[in-house]
Amino acid sequence: MKNSYDIDEFFIKGIEVIYENIIANGINLVYIGKFNHNIIKMFSSMAEDDMKTGTVDLGTKRRVYHTMIEILQNMNRHSDEIADESHVGRGLFMIGKKGSNFFIITSNRIKNSSIKSLKDSIEIINNSTLEQLNELYTNQLRFGKITEKGGAGLGLLDIARKTNKSLQYNFIPINKFYSYFILKVVIDRRKIH
Repeated sequence: MKNSYDIDEFFIKGIEVIYENIIANGINLVYIGKFNHNIIKMFSSMAEDDMKTGTVDLGTKRRVYHTMIEILQNMNRHSDEIADESHVGRGLFMIGKKGSNFFIITSNRIKNSSIKSLKDSIEIINNSTLEQLNELYTNQLRFGKITEKGGAGLGLLDIARKTNKSLQYNFIPINKFYSYFILKVVIDRRKIH
């Protein structure tokens, strides 16, 4: 006889597979849900505590922290899946360490009509040198316009400047209106000698 609190064994096996994949890929934190100020504060505190235990230099800690905050704020502002009337974005956030690198992976819904513009922006960023990124950033500060979502177009530029790495991304179709935008950012980790 099955009790009302029993959990289906297929569900448990699925959770085990997910857990094993998360651990094998170096992921320390996974969150799915709303992204508001309190959630951003909680993640930053958790990441700070996690980095205190390692032998990571202060510059790397700052880059990881800054990148994480920028990504979370972008998800809060730019997700096309608004959770409720408070205009709080929803999505998936993961942070981890693999080898000598930290990484952050995010996913949120985006309107299919926005994909080309976002893809073009990321490609410009990925094909730019650090000097060109700094110039794009400065020009955006001086001449950029605030979008209807309250952004100035600086987030991805700033992330690329801080990490000096290409932004890895993909779009996975959901339906004819929306896709998931997946972003992976890698931050080099330097050890203290």
